[in-house]
Amino acid sequence: MTVLRRLVPLLLVAAALLAMIQTISGRKTTNISTPATVSKQFAVDLTTEKIDQWFAARWTSEQITPATTAAPLAILRRLSLALHGTVPSLEELREFDADDRPQKLERWTQRLLTDSRCPTYLSERLGRALVGADEGPFLAFRRDRFHAWLGEQIAADRPWDRIVTELVSGRGLPTGNPETNFITIAQIDEEIDAELLAGRSVRAFLGQRIDCAQCHDHFFDPRWKQVHFQGLAAFFSPVRFTPLGVDDGDRQFQVTDHADDTSRVVSPGVPFGSEWLPEGGSARQRFAAWLTDERNERFDRAIVNRLWGLMFGRPFHAPIDDLPDPGDPATVPLDLIARDFRDHRRSLKWLVHVIASSRPFRLDSRPNPQARQSTPDEISSEELRGQEEAWAIFPLIRLRPEQVIGAMLQAGSIKTIDRHSHLFTRARRFFGEQNFVQEYGDLGDEELSEQTGTIPQALLRMNGELARELIQPGLLSATTTIAKATVDDNALCLRTCFEVCLGRQPVAEESEVLGGWLTGTRGEQREQAVEDIFWTLFNSPEFSWNH
Repeated sequence: MTVLRRLVPLLLVAAALLAMIQTISGRKTTNISTPATVSKQFAVDLTTEKIDQWFAARWTSEQITPATTAAPLAILRRLSLALHGTVPSLEELREFDADDRPQKLERWTQRLLTDSRCPTYLSERLGRALVGADEGPFLAFRRDRFHAWLGEQIAADRPWDRIVTELVSGRGLPTGNPETNFITIAQIDEEIDAELLAGRSVRAFLGQRIDCAQCHDHFFDPRWKQVHFQGLAAFFSPVRFTPLGVDDGDRQFQVTDHADDTSRVVSPGVPFGSEWLPEGGSARQRFAAWLTDERNERFDRAIVNRLWGLMFGRPFHAPIDDLPDPGDPATVPLDLIARDFRDHRRSLKWLVHVIASSRPFRLDSRPNPQARQSTPDEISSEELRGQEEAWAIFPLIRLRPEQVIGAMLQAGSIKTIDRHSHLFTRARRFFGEQNFVQEYGDLGDEELSEQTGTIPQALLRMNGELARELIQPGLLSATTTIAKATVDDNALCLRTCFEVCLGRQPVAEESEVLGGWLTGTRGEQREQAVEDIFWTLFNSPEFSWNH
């Protein structure tokens, strides 16, 4: 019996590890071969043309010369970071270089969207706005179930309005019906916080922060009154958490008037578009119908702005939860895309194609040298800021923690790290990413706000244990493979290092300095030289930015 008692904790640990390994490896893989043509469902020519014309007219009126088009490898790196949270592997880079068929970038965008890494990554990013990032009462396995469910919806290209309808009005147990975790994240003790759900819904689905209207009329935005917030919260007041999961009861929403300390019942109500509310259905079903109604332009503009932010690293309009009214001259591109988004069954994959095909997404991160007589290095910060605000240059944004570690892990491997990889490789990435993000610092659902780098973050890249392990010579390491495969070609060796780490080829000055490290090296000495080059590139400012 004593032996059995000692074995029980070990068995529990083993069971937990087995469950975690199954979580890492259990999702279905997909065929990620590059399509020969772009699917008709992703035809974005007309929408892209309208967007590009608007930006061209703005640049002309403001006398701004946009940056030149970025190199294809740089655009591929942006796409991979935005859709997979990592840089392309050397395998993918070589395949991309060899692809000379028409519509290359459009087809590779389709390939990246088809890859199982894409819905997994996008579900994590969108999940920040839906269920937050802090643990609280929201158990880790329930969060994983939610992200897995959301990833399945994205992979199936389910319309965004149908996804949101299930999030807002779902019923059942959070384990069996993961969409209900949008509701249970607001569970405090045994009650569901209706006001918390009202504030989160408006932020996530309408791009507005109205939390302060919970106590008083919005100080800075006359559109939002306290009565509006109370009416929205009343839609969630009947929801309850029972032994059978999320359900709807008959509880009414009550507020206390502090002037005379009396309570009153507030009926469900909306701040605009009351005619969009259906007469039948539960309170949450009616609210979901109002949110997703095709006449509710704020709904479509909010997800367009959020996807734009995930693709560029910066939303078109910031803050992301303070969108102007539809029709505002400053947000015309959002209106243009939002209208076509509705016409294309609110497909998130179509929306990614539109943004990736737009001219602003494909511009270089460096100013156009023909835009002025002085060199790009001499451009004033004010002029550069003006180009960034006009989207006439691809914005330089610091990578998020999971992108930094994703890039480091992939750069340390020649082969693509995906669901086809060896279980050990996937487990190493899973646990390595968890630990790194925790140490590096995570902004949670504020990840699209402006951020600056810190000295501890730089030191983690320079001296962190995982960083050292990734670049050390070894049987399967990228440094050893590159050193042995290019033993007689220093230029190819250095170019490969730059492509793997930075997604570009070295310039003359870099080749002169770093190429000297390879001169005359063989065997272990050459592997050490390649390791030193990798360490230098890992710790260059360019590595941790979406250059």
